[in-house]
Amino acid sequence: MAKQEDVFKTIIAHAKEYGFVFQSSEIYDGLSAVYDYGQNGVELKNNIKRYWWEAMTMLHDNIVGIDSAIFMHPTIWKASGHVDAFNDPLIDNKDSKKRYRADVLIEDEIAKFEEKINKEVAKAAKRFGESFDEAMFRQTNPRVLEHQRKRDELHNRFSEAMNANDLTELKQIILDYEIADPISGTRNWTEVRQFNLMFKTEMGSTADGAMDVYLRPETAQGIFVNYLNVQKTGRMRLPFGIAQIGKAFRNEIVARQFIFRMREFEQMEMQFFVRPGEELKWFDFWRQTRLKWHKNLGLGDSKYRFHDHEKLAHYANAATDIEFEIPFGFKEVEGIHSRTNFDLSQHEKFSGKKIQYFDPELNESYVPYVIETSIGVDRMFLSVLCSCYEDQDLGNGDRRAVLHFPAPIAPVKCAVLPLVKKDGLPEKAREIQHRLRFDFTCQYDEKDSIGKRYRRQDAIGTPYCITVDHQTLEDGTVTLRERDSMDQRRLSVDELEKILSEEVSLNSLLRKLL
Repeated sequence: MAKQEDVFKTIIAHAKEYGFVFQSSEIYDGLSAVYDYGQNGVELKNNIKRYWWEAMTMLHDNIVGIDSAIFMHPTIWKASGHVDAFNDPLIDNKDSKKRYRADVLIEDEIAKFEEKINKEVAKAAKRFGESFDEAMFRQTNPRVLEHQRKRDELHNRFSEAMNANDLTELKQIILDYEIADPISGTRNWTEVRQFNLMFKTEMGSTADGAMDVYLRPETAQGIFVNYLNVQKTGRMRLPFGIAQIGKAFRNEIVARQFIFRMREFEQMEMQFFVRPGEELKWFDFWRQTRLKWHKNLGLGDSKYRFHDHEKLAHYANAATDIEFEIPFGFKEVEGIHSRTNFDLSQHEKFSGKKIQYFDPELNESYVPYVIETSIGVDRMFLSVLCSCYEDQDLGNGDRRAVLHFPAPIAPVKCAVLPLVKKDGLPEKAREIQHRLRFDFTCQYDEKDSIGKRYRRQDAIGTPYCITVDHQTLEDGTVTLRERDSMDQRRLSVDELEKILSEEVSLNSLLRKLL
């Protein structure tokens, strides 16, 4: 565990050093759980968003996009349930004066049992080698079975407490399992209480006439309240979807793990409207479709898993998370939910407006059901960053920090490097860079030795480096270096655009989804 924590700290330091993520307001000692994306981070983030947006709106004829406002009428949040029910169960340690989410403390305790099981499995695998049958070992080993029994017992008790919103039982679980404050090491806890996560502000020209409004805690409601506008103006027929990328805000008390849990974050959401009774069929469709989108990046199929919800939100009849393995375990990056007709029905009730769809095949009107796919841009960014980072041993005491980004989403696609800063090489390199920059994010670098420049580009994940040397002036050829293999080949300047297009184009990713 300590090693993984060290790896994560190294990745965070790398993200700052190479212009990916900065602490917000750092010169004023920072703002907790708020981050800024640097010059390379914003390019990577935009490429992830573009991959999602085009996969949704270009590859599906029945999905369109919108961009709704952050400020919305406050009654929307009453209708959605956020005013009354958007809460986290919080508990304080009286000695450290630190505040925690009670559910997270218990989830961490459950994870400890899972960690013990995995350690037993790893030891046995090492002992038995190729003959090891992991499934059989998990089913028969007494220590594994005991850890599993304790884990399931705690998990079931925790699920029942969460489903019943039983704050007293959550506190009792923490006491019974002797869960200690990670800072003070004591178990001197307060009672568990609920805390609403929405940020509130005022809208209006005078204090007396101001109206309380909220910064949206999710982007979904902006889609629901625009359902009729899109359906009518786009002449959309069920099933159809509405996609949106936008900022959301939650006053997370226990914000931690870098950009994994922040107070200001970005979501990519798609709400897919279907005929009642067909929602579970479409839920399964989007469950598989979204996992394929993730795996298509080539970050490692074994790093993904589904986590089906045992505790369903009051509006849902099915829900699952796509989890990705990062240094601190498997964590949710995307949720797929069957939201029934709850949201549209609530807005119909609170607004007094009819929000229905006339189905010409059934010759009747009804409130559509909805399948939601919701992915956190920042969590996706972190997943890509963590899985692509490598501190690579090159032998002979030489190492390099490299980011193995999939080429289509890499922040910089190529770098043009003159071998030396004389003899007309910089001018020729600039000419090549200016030729390529219309199609590719392209850097020019002439400072330091060519080896150091290669290392700098490796550290930001640039898939290709183009070296201009004296031979370039003679025959119009350059050296193309590939990041991961570090292989080099000689080719004509005229070939560069075609080769780069084949390797770094987003279309190469999108075609694999069809």
